[in-house]
Amino acid sequence: MKKNLTFLVLLMIMHVAKAQTTASLTVSGKSDHQISRHIYGHFSEHLGHCIYGGFWVDSSLNVPKKDRIRLDVVDALKKIHIPNLRWPGGCFADEYHWRDGIGKRSDRPKMVNTNWGGVTEDNSFGTHEFMELCELLHTEPYISANVGSGTVEEMSKWVEYFNFDGTSPMSKLRAENGHPAPWKVGFWGVGNESWGCGGNMTPEFYAGQFRRYATYARDYPGARLKKMASGASDFDYHWTEVCMKEIPLHMMWGLSLHYYTIPGDWGHKGSATKFDEKEYFTTMRKCLLMDTLVTKHSAVMDKYDPKKSVALAVDEWGIWTDVEPGTNPGFLYQQNSLRDALIAASTLNIFNNHSDRVRLANLAQTVNVLQSLILTDKEKLLLTPTYYVFDLFQVHMDAAYLPIQLNSPSYTNGNESIPAVNASASKDSTGAVHISFVNLDPAKKITVTANLKDVQWKTVSGQVLSSGKYTDINTFENPNKVKTATFNGAKKQGNDLVVELPATSVVVVTLK
Repeated sequence: MKKNLTFLVLLMIMHVAKAQTTASLTVSGKSDHQISRHIYGHFSEHLGHCIYGGFWVDSSLNVPKKDRIRLDVVDALKKIHIPNLRWPGGCFADEYHWRDGIGKRSDRPKMVNTNWGGVTEDNSFGTHEFMELCELLHTEPYISANVGSGTVEEMSKWVEYFNFDGTSPMSKLRAENGHPAPWKVGFWGVGNESWGCGGNMTPEFYAGQFRRYATYARDYPGARLKKMASGASDFDYHWTEVCMKEIPLHMMWGLSLHYYTIPGDWGHKGSATKFDEKEYFTTMRKCLLMDTLVTKHSAVMDKYDPKKSVALAVDEWGIWTDVEPGTNPGFLYQQNSLRDALIAASTLNIFNNHSDRVRLANLAQTVNVLQSLILTDKEKLLLTPTYYVFDLFQVHMDAAYLPIQLNSPSYTNGNESIPAVNASASKDSTGAVHISFVNLDPAKKITVTANLKDVQWKTVSGQVLSSGKYTDINTFENPNKVKTATFNGAKKQGNDLVVELPATSVVVVTLK
């Protein structure tokens, strides 16, 4: 019996040892650029219940409101300091005509939202309502202009309506509609997904269109435009090549890239809540392809722009699954699990590590659509696991990027392997160093030993986001199942940092 007990103890020790592994990290204290806060941007399209039923609610709904803007949504987003908000699309942008969304609401024409569900759009939420929302959020607006079905004049006049501080037909119209002062909006997208829903253009044709539209989108005093060219989908490096070659660098602030993590394929994307480890692994492998995409598109841009004057703007990204059963398939409403939080954190680490070129990004989408930060149901509201990632990672906004070298163990499923750990690091204006870690392995705790070159520090604190299963979600009945907690698994060992990452976790530590 004693021998059997000893044998069982040895087996348990071996099992524990097998279930743990190690990683090493080197962090340099020297930085040559900042991580732009605009990497942490968001996206609000006239799609499903993002605008209508999300930000903009019925006047009879019993929630705090300003006009019809839902203030508990605003308050939640203010806490994470969202830096910019992209609007009105998305595919909707290229069928949106801005004059339909100004003036007396009862006089605004209705339209059919042909991209998303075929529902009637009443245009009650337009330019003035969006700008009031941005003012409440203390965030910068990012306007996507209609190139697909619009005109050069339409975009030009919209820029004038937003930005001209003088006497003109557009500034007079803006004043008549209740806002005499210009808003001075900087970020402007010249079309959206022009290779697809934005007009099914070739890159050569689009580059010519960009030059034409951008010429007449004027800079007004105090309102210099940051014009975004509609860039590639996924692995279309040719589109990037043509845009960089054919569009003068001084005409564009950024070139966009869109990439969605799809667990399955476009025909059957997979469930947001019901998936096994094989599907979880496949999803994480696809998520990490963002690093390849950013690296290769950046390399194309480097050929024409070695000084990196043009930003790579990943202004649509996130996980895209099948809609929740029983919901309108055109509304793209999906739940949000711990898996999605790990995707968000891993993607933001990738952007941080490429922040010399990636200087703007927008998660799709903010409320009730795709990888949402917030879900609502009438008066109810919940924060998703992804929301807590943006809360944790806001320490990187406008902080000095610190280069890292990471040696990660593998997470293996079947015959495939991916790095189990990813990370990024920065130093804020107070001198505090922040390191964000992700452990993708669902079975193994991983101990990371970090060598901090040129970094002087005495104390470490942290927060962790994890849960019992990667399928765990927050529901209206149990809204706090997946949320951040104090992290006590980091310690100082000499000048090294030792961090024990729980399985499937996001950890952010602060060194002071």
